[in-house]
Amino acid sequence: DEESEREELDEESERDGCDHYVRRAKLVCPDCDQAYWCRHCHDADMDRGADPKKHHKLDRSRVTAIVCASCGERQAVGGFCSNAQCGITFGEYTCTRCPFYDDRVERQYYHCDDCGLCRVGGRDNFFHCSTCDGCFSKSMENNHTCVENNLRQNCPVCFEYQFDSIRPNRVLSCGHTIHVHCLEQLERNTTALVPTCPICKKSIGDYSEYWRTLDLEIAGMDVPAEYAGWRATIQCNDCSATTADIAFNLVAMKCGQCGSFNTCRLSIVQPS
Repeated sequence: DEESEREELDEESERDGCDHYVRRAKLVCPDCDQAYWCRHCHDADMDRGADPKKHHKLDRSRVTAIVCASCGERQAVGGFCSNAQCGITFGEYTCTRCPFYDDRVERQYYHCDDCGLCRVGGRDNFFHCSTCDGCFSKSMENNHTCVENNLRQNCPVCFEYQFDSIRPNRVLSCGHTIHVHCLEQLERNTTALVPTCPICKKSIGDYSEYWRTLDLEIAGMDVPAEYAGWRATIQCNDCSATTADIAFNLVAMKCGQCGSFNTCRLSIVQPS
């Protein structure tokens, strides 16, 4: 009720916002009618809940009521408190369409009508790709690989939904997106020949120098007697070409089209 909301606000009077945003208004969830600093705080609270039947997420686009963090007044979404005795501004950056508030204007927030939410980084620095259905750096405007509804899917490593994630993501050369910290995990994986996209298996970078070094190393290897004369057919994960009737190798096998060793074995023929 409003009384309990005021008591909670009194306890947090010395704090503006949460770990995610600096603001002076709480969002009232339309499903549970409870006030939270932001959707992330609400969802984390739901994840800690004991009753899975009551689990739900806060859909910010459905929020119609907020609670002033200064006076505790519950009111319709707006940019400043409607209480005449308060009148505090809820955020240096305010978007009443989301609704969204934050004092950290250095993040250069802007509302993207096509995404239907606020993004960071400055409107002049980003463009919206209608095919990928997301905002990307203008440096990619004419030189990125489009993937339909690119951001409206989970990160292939941590499985968090990327479209409204607060974690920065990276667009790989194949066009798929992944969280930056998840990409760093892939790059630290020493068990793989090279880091590859978890979705399409294409190499995430240019490894042509490494392929040339590996080619020389494999050429100097002695083939174990039990594999002598074995032949293989492979398919390249980078260019999709098929190379038939090549010498089988336990380490890696080279694509006859692009020279990549990021390949998969299709078949093996052993000498009779």
